Amino acid sequence: MMPDIELLFEIPREEKFGELSNTVALSLARHAGKSPKVLAEEIVKHLTGLLEGSPVKMRIEKVTVEGAGFINFYYTQSELARVVGLIRSEGKDFGKPKGISPKKVLLEFVSANPTGPLTVAHGRQAALGGSLARILKFCGHEVWKEYYNNDEGVQIDTLGESLRFRAEELIENTKKDMPENYYRGAYLIEAAKAALGICGPARFKQMSPKDRFEWAKKAAKDAIFRGIKKDLEDFGVSFDNYYSQEELARSGKVEKTLQELRERGVVFEEEGAVWLRSTKWGDDKDRVLIKSDKTYTYLTPDIAYHHEKFNRGFDELIDILGPDHHGYIARLKASQAALGHDPKKIRVLIAQLVTLYEGGKQVRMSTRAGEFVTLREILDEVGKDTGRFFFLMRKFDAHLDFDLELAKSQTPENPVFYIQYAHARIESIKNTFGKKESDLPWQDPAILLRLDSAQELRLLRLLSQYEDTVLAAARTLEPFRLVPYLTELAGAFHKFYAEKRVVSEDADLTHARMMLVLSVQSVIRSGLELLGVSAPLKM
Repeated sequence: MMPDIELLFEIPREEKFGELSNTVALSLARHAGKSPKVLAEEIVKHLTGLLEGSPVKMRIEKVTVEGAGFINFYYTQSELARVVGLIRSEGKDFGKPKGISPKKVLLEFVSANPTGPLTVAHGRQAALGGSLARILKFCGHEVWKEYYNNDEGVQIDTLGESLRFRAEELIENTKKDMPENYYRGAYLIEAAKAALGICGPARFKQMSPKDRFEWAKKAAKDAIFRGIKKDLEDFGVSFDNYYSQEELARSGKVEKTLQELRERGVVFEEEGAVWLRSTKWGDDKDRVLIKSDKTYTYLTPDIAYHHEKFNRGFDELIDILGPDHHGYIARLKASQAALGHDPKKIRVLIAQLVTLYEGGKQVRMSTRAGEFVTLREILDEVGKDTGRFFFLMRKFDAHLDFDLELAKSQTPENPVFYIQYAHARIESIKNTFGKKESDLPWQDPAILLRLDSAQELRLLRLLSQYEDTVLAAARTLEPFRLVPYLTELAGAFHKFYAEKRVVSEDADLTHARMMLVLSVQSVIRSGLELLGVSAPLKM
């Protein structure tokens, strides 16, 4: 029986290995009882025979075996040049992968507790989620972006006590020793001042301790959440829904979910607590749902929330979480399997931490002391475009070093500046050309064959790889894949521009090169848009 193997084509790491590479021989070698290289050579021999006399022969120059058994495909010059016409005819749709079955996807990200401003770590999650949503939508999926607002629980109670403490300090004009577990930081002092400005000192003094606490809790979480929304808006990240944990608790859905788990026979009681038998679905240990003091663990409302996600009819759930949530994945999937859902439909991305550097020195952060670098500070320092791009410069599961000095520089070493400058430079070439784009002979393949220099062929190869790059980003949930692609495309353009004249006395060559650089500009603009970064016309 043949193994179930997905036939995928990838872009080779080096241009000398052609336009596309396939590993089917490596996957099937053991089943065929042959070495991967021998099997690859047999496949290539068969393919070469099929290509002879076929219309496809006009598009494929050759198929070769490389390395241990990679099958590599090389396009003809006419096939490479064909991408220019496709970019023109497909417009904004160029690069959309073909043949994808659309899914209804719920993408939950950021979801920071409203106990303080968004940090740089949240900024990375916001950039990842915002760009991933754009890529999945571009590929034809229906994407619902959701922020889960953890607006109840012990942390929120502590937040309320912290703001009440600051308000009393302000009213009494004293400085007291703050309890160790309270939230610190200037943001709470400012929130207390704003809240007292609305409430008034006289009314505050008349409140009972319980009323002060309830007033402070609401004032604190509302003020902080308004700040979170504003920071995200300025960062170019929006949500279709803000889902309140407090409202989830009031709805009775948590109790209904627990009852359903009981009816399925997957919970048990021990030592006065209620447990989920999560080891049955691959978790390393069973999990407490209700503690002996009859309060819920943090996992319990999350189970109800994800159960409700499935009940809303989504085909796939994607959660972007922080680096301290690795152990959470198994218990979350186990809980949903216990409720009858397919755990494979849950994909959890763990966005690793960010370390800030400036002038070669690490910028220290200490949340315990109430001192941390916020997303707002990053926005103020480097702006939305650079911030988003730099947060996406590494795979989400790798630690990210964010160089503030580099991010603020306007040099070729700054990749976002380098890419945006390529887009703006092409706009300048358009102005020099002085004719309408529609006047160019877009459908004349003979003129495009004038693009035969090494620099031009490299640009054509890169343009032809855009769709595969977008598809890979969507399949792996890695917007990062667009970053090196756009950097390489911009670099290839800058090299071409330094060595070749676009507008010259040779009319046909001028037309061919204008169509080429306009195609480069179109793809750069599309790629930057998927990352949530602007494509300026002037710099």
